[in-house]
Amino acid sequence: MRYIIFGAGAIGGVVGARLFEQGIEVVLVARGEHLRVIQRAGLTLQSPERSVTLPIPARSHPTELAFRPSDDVVLLATKTQDSTLALAELRNATAAAIPVVCLQNGAEAARLALRRFDRVAGAITMLPNAHLQPGIVQAHSTPVPGIVDVGRYPSGDDPLLATVSADLRRAGFDSEVRLDIVRWQYGKLLENLKNALQALCGPDGDYADLVSGLRTEAEACYRAAGIATVPEHELRGRSRGVLNLGMIDGRTRPGDSSWQSLARATGSIESDFLFVSGGDVGVRKEEQLRALVEQGVAGPGAALIGDRAIDVAAARATGLRSIAVLWGHGSRAELEGAEPDLLLEVPAELKGLAGAI
Repeated sequence: MRYIIFGAGAIGGVVGARLFEQGIEVVLVARGEHLRVIQRAGLTLQSPERSVTLPIPARSHPTELAFRPSDDVVLLATKTQDSTLALAELRNATAAAIPVVCLQNGAEAARLALRRFDRVAGAITMLPNAHLQPGIVQAHSTPVPGIVDVGRYPSGDDPLLATVSADLRRAGFDSEVRLDIVRWQYGKLLENLKNALQALCGPDGDYADLVSGLRTEAEACYRAAGIATVPEHELRGRSRGVLNLGMIDGRTRPGDSSWQSLARATGSIESDFLFVSGGDVGVRKEEQLRALVEQGVAGPGAALIGDRAIDVAAARATGLRSIAVLWGHGSRAELEGAEPDLLLEVPAELKGLAGAI
């Protein structure tokens, strides 16, 4: 089996490096200076115990690969906000039958992948990694670098994933196959709510009270949308005794993935995708909103921000104001035709929005 790892940052880079060290065939798909360093000098994997530089093959685009349909598995490790483009590029380069395992936070990437590929798996990753310099990825947990559980999306069994999980264990990760991976992903999503706050306040910021409020609101949204999730104690028990964080070059892990994106000045973070989507469990948008209104989660002054006509229609049907944005999936013609209360051209227009509605 060959693993094509699309996105060679903190997650994909560490997973790819560890697999490569075990003699498993790996090809990285990366970009920019990170790609150039890997191609010129190799990928450096740092951990509390060691530093090693590995000559892993790397390409800039899926079209540079000669795909082997019966042998390849794609591990999608781009940020969620980059997944739509990455999946389109991947589909243009290979057949829909190629298995895709999505290693991102949340459940959105796997949903997007299933629109283009026949065989899709999701994952929950507990990997305290870092990627701040081109050509270097860091795994701060030792001796086990982290947890990567995989499961067919949205549920069920796929025999291939037993092999993927076994390869991950061979590479040192703690890995299990989950028949109900979405339930675990939504549980992990609650843990990721703090990512955006850390990006705003910094790794040393005091925002514990805000995290508590966010979690309470998110859990109310889950109940309203009928989304099942693993209990907090079960999720945290999964990593107990497995993760053991250490220092690299005398430094602790610098910050979570969203903070790292800002530190690298990538231009975007995935906080927009750390959200609840009842569509993943078959709940229509209008039904989600109506439940939120009836349970008092969405009050009289609430507004829905969306990028498709269905969002505007759902807001209107439930008595909420609608704000359509042009930096998402919907076209201008689609959104103007839906007649939202507000139509925003650029994210900067969100500033002061509360006063405008």
